[in-house]
This record gives sequence, C-alpha cells and structure tokens, in this order.
Amino acid sequence: MTLDIRWARAGDEAVILKLIKELATYEREPNAVQATEASIRETLFAPDAQVFAFLAELENRSIGLALWFLTYSTWTGRPSLYLEDLFVDETVRGQGVAKALFRRLAKEAKARNCARIDWAVLDWNVDAMAFYERLGGRRQLGWQPWRLHGEALDRLAED
Repeated sequence: MTLDIRWARAGDEAVILKLIKELATYEREPNAVQATEASIRETLFAPDAQVFAFLAELENRSIGLALWFLTYSTWTGRPSLYLEDLFVDETVRGQGVAKALFRRLAKEAKARNCARIDWAVLDWNVDAMAFYERLGGRRQLGWQPWRLHGEALDRLAED
C-alpha cells in the first residue's frame, strides 16, 4: 500500500467536501458546513485562488486533507502558511497519514520561504495536541483566537 500526497485539483470538489463534512462531524458540528462543491471550486481552483489543499490517497481512495492558505508575519517580514484544516479518515488514523500531510506542508512552507506554519486546535482535542507536540509544534500562549462574523460582520460592513 502506497500513500500518496498530492495537490488537490479541479474535479476533487466532491471528495474535499466529503472530508470537510467528516471533519465537522468529528469536531461535533455536523450541521455547520455551508461549503458546497461550487464554493470549493471557486475558492480552490479559480485562476486567482488563494486557498490550497493537499489530498492524501491510499490505493486511489482519498483518506486525508490538509487545507491551507498564506498569511504574513510583520515581525518576520515573511509569509506564513496557515493550516485551516487537517483531517484523516478514522479508519487510517495512527498510520502516519497526518504526519505525511504535515511533512508536505512543511516542504511547501520552505519552498515559499515561509517563516512558520500556524494552526488552531480545539481545546478538547488532546489527541491532536499530543500529535502536534510530537512533531515539534508548540501552543502559543497569550494569543486568543477572535472572530467577527454573521450579523456583527454585516453591521460593521454597512456603517
């Protein structure tokens, strides 16, 4: 069995959406996904796409996803790679798929002269935290994630 990590490409929208929905279920938010195949196509595969993904495949079956985009660090003066979502099918967890996806992300970050890779972890996901620590990742203290969305975003945009 050969594990392949490849760029997501047009035509992968259905499998990407399936993996996103599986991730939402894992994260205890099965009804939260608003993405569609069309929105994935527009954001990942448009000529000016700013969002990217790697798919992990085992025997021609997509079993993992790393969805990411670039940000910028004013302190380093270099880009950063932000990992939005990392997901591995539960049937193959613990077999090195997530590590292979992360290794591919690290190679991409280095190729793009990124200073770092950033991501967020749910506070209850101790298995993920232990995995990230084994990779050398460290929790960032002092910073809290914040978000503006929904009606608050609409109100601010209208003013």
